[in-house]
Amino acid sequence: MRDVVELLSADVLADAEELADVLVDAVADGASVGFLAPLPRPHAVSWWRARAAAVANGVLAVWVARVDGRVEGTVQVGFSSTQNGAHRAEVAKLMVLRRSRGAGLGRDLLAAAEKGAADRGASLLTLDTETGSPAEALYRAAGWTEVGVIPDYSSAPTGGLRPTTLFYKKV
Repeated sequence: MRDVVELLSADVLADAEELADVLVDAVADGASVGFLAPLPRPHAVSWWRARAAAVANGVLAVWVARVDGRVEGTVQVGFSSTQNGAHRAEVAKLMVLRRSRGAGLGRDLLAAAEKGAADRGASLLTLDTETGSPAEALYRAAGWTEVGVIPDYSSAPTGGLRPTTLFYKKV
């Protein structure tokens, strides 16, 4: 049974172990989320713990989706720290454990991130995702607009360069 999608406070530290499992699983599955495979779990735990300061100072918001009390997915929104960018935010690292995909968690997380960003005053959201990934269909179905494709944008977790598709959404 799905529990609520919740916004984490600086409690990112309390959930770092479970969040690390989501990150390690995503990288192992080939997701382009900023890490190369294999991603050592201790590195993933440390990376998540390092997010706590950004969450505490309001530059980053993190949502989690829980199923039967366990963290099964997550998404982040980074807020601009510039005066002329206060109206925009970036959605990043939307990840759902492979065992929980197809149940609507990604859609729920994205909706929570969009609403949360709008509640904080963002009217324009941006994101990038690997071109050709299943995430592209999710973003299009959620009303995001494709801006274009950048070739050779990032390294795949297992090597080789991949293109990325840029999207925006007004909220």
